[in-house]
Amino acid sequence: MRKLTSVVHDSAVRNILGQGTVIKGDIELQGDFRIDGNLFGNISSQGRIVIGNTGVVEGNIHCANADISGKVTGNILTADLTTLKASAMVTGELTTSRLAIEVGAVFNGKCTMQQANLKPGNA
Repeated sequence: MRKLTSVVHDSAVRNILGQGTVIKGDIELQGDFRIDGNLFGNISSQGRIVIGNTGVVEGNIHCANADISGKVTGNILTADLTTLKASAMVTGELTTSRLAIEVGAVFNGKCTMQQANLKPGNA
């Protein structure tokens, strides 16, 4: 099976992986990305990554900000703010500058807090 790597360079573009859609491969982009489907691979962005209620990511996330309502199995490296909504289920290591966890969110793993000097997209 061929591995898919997608690169998007226009930071003004809003990208969406819709519910019912499955991507197997890595994604690199400059702008924001919303996942309501399934991603089996890593995602790296200089923008914001949103994992919707129906979104599933099995891979690592590297971004400026993350807003997670769905399921993530993998490591998350966020330069600024990571928000785990009440419906979030996260398993893996989390490195972030700021963290907000709503009541009901499930987080199993290790969290490291550090200054906002990470550079998304350069993992």
